Amino acid sequence: MKGIVDRFEGEYAVIEVDGKTRDVKRNLFADSVRVSDVVILKNGKWERDSDETLKRKKEVKKLMDSVWED
Repeated sequence: MKGIVDRFEGEYAVIEVDGKTRDVKRNLFADSVRVSDVVILKNGKWERDSDETLKRKKEVKKLMDSVWED
């Protein structure tokens, strides 16, 4: 299962999975996970997918650059 971290709220992380948000206990995430990271559920713990996170950040930057182009 794959998701995107939207935010952290107290002891929960809010993640988007298949277009829907879910509240997941924060202790089920690796310490390295940050807001906007793409995460994968492995062995009961959400881990950062570095390649997908980087790819997503590049796509978002490209979209933002096209919106703010002079």
